[in-house]
Amino acid sequence: MSEDRNVDVQAFLNQHPFSRYQWLIFALCLSIVLLDGFDTAAIGYIAPSLIKEWGVSKPALAPVLSAALFGLAAGALGAGPLADLLGRKRLLVVSVLVFAVACLGAAFAGDLSQLTTLRFITGVGLGAAMPNAVTLMSEYCPDKRRAMITNAMFCGFPMGAAFGGFLAAWIIPQWGWRGVLLLGGALPLVLVVLLVALLPESVRFMVARAQPVERIRRVLGHISASAADAKSFFLTEVKQTIEGKTGLGVVLSRSYAVGSVMLWVAYFMGLVIFYALINWMPILFKDAGIAPKDATLIAALFPLGGVGAILFGWLMDKFNGNRIVAFGYALTAAGIFVIGQASGSVGLLMLAVFVAGAAMNTAQSSLPSLAAGYYPTQGRATGVAWMMGIGRFGGIAGSLLVAELSRRQLSFATIFAVLAIPGVIAAVALIVKQIAHPETASDKKVLAGEVLAH
Repeated sequence: MSEDRNVDVQAFLNQHPFSRYQWLIFALCLSIVLLDGFDTAAIGYIAPSLIKEWGVSKPALAPVLSAALFGLAAGALGAGPLADLLGRKRLLVVSVLVFAVACLGAAFAGDLSQLTTLRFITGVGLGAAMPNAVTLMSEYCPDKRRAMITNAMFCGFPMGAAFGGFLAAWIIPQWGWRGVLLLGGALPLVLVVLLVALLPESVRFMVARAQPVERIRRVLGHISASAADAKSFFLTEVKQTIEGKTGLGVVLSRSYAVGSVMLWVAYFMGLVIFYALINWMPILFKDAGIAPKDATLIAALFPLGGVGAILFGWLMDKFNGNRIVAFGYALTAAGIFVIGQASGSVGLLMLAVFVAGAAMNTAQSSLPSLAAGYYPTQGRATGVAWMMGIGRFGGIAGSLLVAELSRRQLSFATIFAVLAIPGVIAAVALIVKQIAHPETASDKKVLAGEVLAH
C-alpha cells in the first residue's frame, strides 16, 4: 500500500486500529472530565461544613451553590468559539489551569463573598474544559466508534462527582472542608503539566487550519508509522461546510440553525430534570410520607446508571443517533411520571427512580457526542460548547421550577407529572432535528466505508 501523496486524515483514523496514542488522549480527556465532575460537585459536599464553621443559614449559601453554574455557562459559551479559532489544546490547558488555581484559591476563602467569586471563576474554567475535551476526543476517533468512545469518556463526569463524595467523607473529618478544595485544585495542576507535555492538538483542527505538514505527520505517526510517507493531508467533511465562516457563524447558519436550537432545547430540558430531581427529590419523598432515611437512599438511585451511555454510544454508531437519544428522553419522561404514581409502593418507587435516572443520565451524556457528530470541524467546538453552556441555565430553572410548584402546594403526583414534560420536550426536539437535518443510514455507510486514497 502506498501512502506517499495526499492523505485524508479521517480515512487514516478509520483504517488503522485504535492505537495506544489514542488511548493516551482518551485517558487525558477522561481525567479532565473526572476532575470536572469532582470540582463541580465539591461545593455540595462541603456545604454542611460551611454552615457549621461560618454560622451561616442555608439560604445564605444559595449564591455559592449557584455561582459555579453561572460560571459553567459563561465558560462554555466563551470558550467554544475561541477553540474553533485558536485550537482545542490551547483552550483545554488554559481552562484546566483556571479551575485549578480558582479551586486552590477557594480553599483559602475567608467569607462567603470571596468563596462565591472563586466558585464562579472555577465554573468558568470547568465550563470551558468539558466541551473542548469532548470535541478533541471525538476528532481522534474512527467514525464507526466515535459515539461509543466519546460517551465512555463523558461517563467520567458522574464518576468524578461520585468519587468526590467518598473522598470528601474521608477528607473533611481529618482536614476540614478546605482539604477537599485543596485536592480539587492540586490534581488539575498536575494534569496541566501532563496536558502540555502529552496532549496533541486536534489533527482535524491542524489540517483545517493548514498547519505545517511535519507537525501533522508527527502526530499521526504515533498512530501508525505509515504516516511517515505522507506528503500532504486533507479533510473530507461528511457534514456540510460553510464558506468563510467558523464557530458561531457555522452553528447559527441556515444549514445548522434548526438542529442547533433543538440540541440546546434537549440539553436544557435534560438539566431541568436532573437538577430539579437531584436537589428536591429527598424533600419531596419525605413530604410524601416516606421515612427520611429511605427517602435519601431511594433518591441516591437516580444518579446511577450513567454508564448506559456506553451502550447508547454503541447504538448511535450503528443506528440513528437522534432517535436513540430521543427514546432515552421519552423513557425518562415515562419513568418520572411513574415516580409520581408510586409513593405508596417503595419497591415500585425504587424501580421507577432507577429507570428514570438511568435513562436521563444516559440520554444527557449522549448529547455531547451527538452534537460533536452534527457539526463540521470549523464549528464543532462552538456547537458542543454552546449546547452545554445554554443547557446550564436549565439546571437553574429546574431548581426554581420545583420551588414554585411546592409553593403552589401541588400534589406529589402532579409535581412529577409536570417534571415529566421536559423529557417529552427533549424527545420531540431531537425528532425535529432529525426531520430538519436527517441522519440517514447512508451516512453511516459513507463514514464506515471511507478508505485512504492509494
